[in-house]
Amino acid sequence: MQRRTALTLIPALSAMLGHQALAQGEAFPDRPMRMVIPFAAGGSNDIVGRVIAEGMGARLGQTIVIENRGGAGGILGTEVVARAPKDGYTFLLGGSGSFLISSLVQPRVPYDIIRDFAPIGFIGAAPNVITVNPGVPVHSMAELRDLAKRADPPISYASPGVGTTGHLLGALISLTFGAEMDHVPYRGTGPALTDVLAGRVQILTNAAAPLRPHIASGGLRALAVAAPRRLAILPDVPSTVEAGFPEIISSTWYGLLAPAGTPTRRVTALHAALNATLADPTVQNRLTEEGVEIEPSAAPQDFGRLIEEDRQRWQQVVTRTHIRAE
Repeated sequence: MQRRTALTLIPALSAMLGHQALAQGEAFPDRPMRMVIPFAAGGSNDIVGRVIAEGMGARLGQTIVIENRGGAGGILGTEVVARAPKDGYTFLLGGSGSFLISSLVQPRVPYDIIRDFAPIGFIGAAPNVITVNPGVPVHSMAELRDLAKRADPPISYASPGVGTTGHLLGALISLTFGAEMDHVPYRGTGPALTDVLAGRVQILTNAAAPLRPHIASGGLRALAVAAPRRLAILPDVPSTVEAGFPEIISSTWYGLLAPAGTPTRRVTALHAALNATLADPTVQNRLTEEGVEIEPSAAPQDFGRLIEEDRQRWQQVVTRTHIRAE
């Protein structure tokens, strides 16, 4: 069975299993639910979370209330869910940065991302795009590598902050190139983007959605998508695999998690509602506009394995580069 065909069958199968899991008389959910998003309202995490909450709420027959709990690189909101009742009524919109990377670089994390959470399901990933200010005399990853190797002083890359996905991707690029590069952290994507557009910093990596208008206008030059294949919304930009740098893979991914100990039947019901939502063409269109490539997980355990594999990969980068948030 081809992968695309398999993915189209997953939502239907999950929905069937979810109904079976609750067929023994359990009324769940029978009251409003809560999705915690560990960021302030308005960003890409908030947009993705609200789209998913609306769709899941319609399928579960209950309102899903959004609670934005930003701060400490995602730790504050994530801790809320780790300490919540284990009843399936509170769950987290987890991400590669706020959930996984923050657990690797923050000096004090009051939970264990494996032990204290029950994966519900994967939503998808927004591959990161590697861009430069057009004044930088490079048009490919190979040319960027050659420039980085001979630059004195080192070329610089901007990120939304220490320990973010953008920070670690820049560090991974530096390691892969075997060249020193200066990290310039900012308080968010907005100010980082402003300085790269102005030419004060040379490189910026981020999800495609906030960068696409500037790529289209010529304010940024896209060198590659840090993914195995090209993005549908940037069809002319090669992947890093095409460019000869298969080690450079990075995306901002999203998924749902409940507190560890949540009853399996309730996790299964949430997983089924999530996958049914992801099969909705309207939801697919809205997430595609955010640069998210939808990839539902066949079972909650599959999402759990993805988390463990991604943690091991980024742990190597953190260890080799001694990245630590202060």
